[in-house]
Amino acid sequence: MYSMSNTFKIIATYQYSTEAQIVKGRLEAEGIQVFLSDNLTIDTDPLVSNAIGGVKLKVLATDALKAQHILNSIKKYAVDNEGNIISCPNCKSGNVALFSTIKDAKSLFWFIFGVLFTALPMYTRHKYRCEKCKIEFDLR
Repeated sequence: MYSMSNTFKIIATYQYSTEAQIVKGRLEAEGIQVFLSDNLTIDTDPLVSNAIGGVKLKVLATDALKAQHILNSIKKYAVDNEGNIISCPNCKSGNVALFSTIKDAKSLFWFIFGVLFTALPMYTRHKYRCEKCKIEFDLR
């Protein structure tokens, strides 16, 4: 018979294990036991991250509410070099996240090269996306 105290709950997923390790350290500093899954697979081959759903950050179900509160207190949105929150040029929202995209010929070539030769893509384009209005933009 399982009790609530020894079941796990996924409270966040990350594309790369480095992001998950940072959050793991923050939660452990608050006394919460954290478990990562699929981090070693993604460290071995980062291109499979989307296919397997990223690195899963899990906590005991009894700690889930406290852990979620801590996660919510961490700023997850993009900031500029001075630490100011980047605002959307369309709706002025501060809910802007950095992401990688493969939308031009150069990044597509390097992505295919990386897949064929089991190498990391050497060129990816980074853009910002507003979580509110979904517009994508560059800072330039």
